[in-house]
Amino acid sequence: MCALALWAVLLALAAPLQAEPLTPLRSVALPALPADTLIGAAQLDGATVAIAANGAWRLDPGASRWRALRTDAKTPPRSIVGDGQRAFALSAGGAVARLQADPQRLQALALPALPEALRNAVAAWSADTFYLAGLGADGAPRLYQRPLADDRVGWAAAHAWNGAGAPRSLLFQTRSLFLVLADPAGGGDRLLRWTPGQPAWSDAGPVPGQVPAGAGRATGQAHLLMPVQPSAHAPARLMTYQTITAAWAELPGAQVPADALATAVWPDGLMWARADGARTHFAAAQIQSSKLRLHWLDWVVIVVYLAGMIGIGLYFYLREKRGNTDSFFVGGRSIPFWAAGISLYAANTSSISFIAIPAKAFETNWQYMANNVIAVFGLVFVAIWVVPLLRRLDLMSVFSYLETRFHPAIRMLASALCVFVQIGSRMSVILFLPALAIATITGISVFWSVLLMGGFTIVYTAMGGMKAVIWTDFVQVIVKMGGAIFAIGFMIWGLRGGFDQFWSTAMAEGKMHTFDFSFDLTRATVWGFVFLVLFEVVLTFPKDQVLMQRTLSTRSDKEAGRSIWAFAAIMIPGGIVFYTIGTAMFVYYREHPERMNPLLPIDATFPMFIAAELPVGVTGLIIAGIFAAAMATLSGIMNSVATLISVDFYEKLHKGHTPQQSVRFAELMTVVVGLIGIGAALLLSKFDIHSLFDVSIELAGLLGGGFAGAYTLGMFTRRANWQGVAIGIGASVVLTLAIWTLRAVHPYYYLAISIALCIAIGYVASLFFPAPTQSLDGLTIYRDKPSSAPAGRPLPQAGEGTAGNEQV
Repeated sequence: MCALALWAVLLALAAPLQAEPLTPLRSVALPALPADTLIGAAQLDGATVAIAANGAWRLDPGASRWRALRTDAKTPPRSIVGDGQRAFALSAGGAVARLQADPQRLQALALPALPEALRNAVAAWSADTFYLAGLGADGAPRLYQRPLADDRVGWAAAHAWNGAGAPRSLLFQTRSLFLVLADPAGGGDRLLRWTPGQPAWSDAGPVPGQVPAGAGRATGQAHLLMPVQPSAHAPARLMTYQTITAAWAELPGAQVPADALATAVWPDGLMWARADGARTHFAAAQIQSSKLRLHWLDWVVIVVYLAGMIGIGLYFYLREKRGNTDSFFVGGRSIPFWAAGISLYAANTSSISFIAIPAKAFETNWQYMANNVIAVFGLVFVAIWVVPLLRRLDLMSVFSYLETRFHPAIRMLASALCVFVQIGSRMSVILFLPALAIATITGISVFWSVLLMGGFTIVYTAMGGMKAVIWTDFVQVIVKMGGAIFAIGFMIWGLRGGFDQFWSTAMAEGKMHTFDFSFDLTRATVWGFVFLVLFEVVLTFPKDQVLMQRTLSTRSDKEAGRSIWAFAAIMIPGGIVFYTIGTAMFVYYREHPERMNPLLPIDATFPMFIAAELPVGVTGLIIAGIFAAAMATLSGIMNSVATLISVDFYEKLHKGHTPQQSVRFAELMTVVVGLIGIGAALLLSKFDIHSLFDVSIELAGLLGGGFAGAYTLGMFTRRANWQGVAIGIGASVVLTLAIWTLRAVHPYYYLAISIALCIAIGYVASLFFPAPTQSLDGLTIYRDKPSSAPAGRPLPQAGEGTAGNEQV
């Protein structure tokens, strides 16, 4: 209650919004050319090229002079289009050519001719498809497309737009085509939008003026930058269009002259040319994206938070006896159920929840929230059937179950894959996302941000073991949820219409739409989430060492079940908070589009808001919340992976170990795992990824399904044997990867497909091998008769394996 009161006081004292543009323009002077018949300019692999009727030129890297290029073109093209990396020449009669340039020569590589000549032709392209729009001889609109990868493939007709008016510009952004269409009556232009695969174009609203022919570019992941003339013969303002909020904003600092001959892409901006009768003069405007530095008070808050986490780790390091693995791995099995439940929620709400989910809700709606709602029902099943069964076995590694039920090889393979998935796909994303946020806010590079956060997590996790993990999770939930709720309140507070405006806009735009009951397998629908919950929560939960280790730390099987009930009780309210952040950002930035940075990726939207809008001191608290979101999950992964390496490999292969050696080895592995995770995050930072939330889902589905199927076969069938399970695992991995290459379904289905394949193939394959001979009592949801106790491996009794010598 005290924490919530503090956040409320801070909200009341928050300063009003200062709505000046966040990213002004900087003018750039460029040398002139001795030519007055300029056709166009473009950038090819970072080099600026200008083409005129009397030749071609290349701008020196220092932008000090133009150098003439040899060209093989017999007739000059009609116009040039480019995106900063590639450029194409459009000629009369429907000819299209790909431009290539080196320091001495400009080449035009002819593409297949268009089926017909087009008037007012404009072009754009995605990562793999070239689009060309224009008017046919009959004046009707035409849209053609062809693959970019193969210059031999011809053009195919695509779905054209309806309505009169000549095309002015075509741009590709946020998986959609945006067409600027001139008003036949001479008024302002209109903007149309079409997503490939959709049946029709939609009206994206009026343009606040007229866009010069062929002008504009995509910037960042969700912005268009265009020169817009408020009236004929007036200089053009450089304006951004936000493709998610559909809001226009003017960038101050430069204007495009009314007599500009052409515009082209310039690094983080646009360049243009104008002639004076003897020479062609060039200029450019570049978006300025300055870092928003932290105040000293913010740094004090962050340092106090990090010191507190280290203090908790040191407290448990000095307090606990480190002579046995039971204390380090499962907290001496003394954790209260409510603390374990809160820790489960903390582990399940990483930086993906704090940054990527608000970004996804900002871009789309609450469709993914359906997963949280349905997951609660799955957790009920887990709490009643799955967790108590495994908790009664007193395991440390959940993969010990696979050895007892099937074979040691199955256990070690499953454990190795889990280690790979946790480090490669989870730790890397969870470390990179907050590092991106910190870099956006403070100016510290992603490299140093990853090292800072990863290093502190390594220290307190290696010192304190599972008890430090769980109790730091408890503190971190309070910090991050308090910060998230404050951010929502601040955004609504900054709207002119307050909560009424927030609610009406969100409802009108469908931003809180949650349940999609369609049967489209390429989208995230309710049916997809039902499959996901069935396969990821119900069937995958037993193999998730990070979550199961918390339930294994409770006092009894009943307490373990109650920890899942506590987890389920928090899931829906917590999900609502994070999705509301995204919706609030949509409404906020629709009213204040000038406060967005058009160069940043969508995943950086919430960090940008934190940096630019929140009061001094509060920014530090929210950054501490970002730290908390990441470090709660990271600490659990480090401890769990160290547990797997120690219990499933070190203790199995090093027979003469002592409990003290196991603990020291686990501490060392915590450090090693953390360092490898840091390296994976730094590698991930080298790639331009549209949505890390989608990537994390995809990787989990591709790599995590097979062994979840093994648990299902082990716990819910008596007939499955290790030979059949091994075949099922191998077949499911291969077939799921094959389906992935086809891109036939939404990534949310990969996990369900992989588990289903493992279950079906594994069970059928088991029928070709002898049935298990050992007692399965306590290993399945069924009970053997008391008299049946055939020879085989004995089951672990309660308390066995709790001193570093797990016997399974």
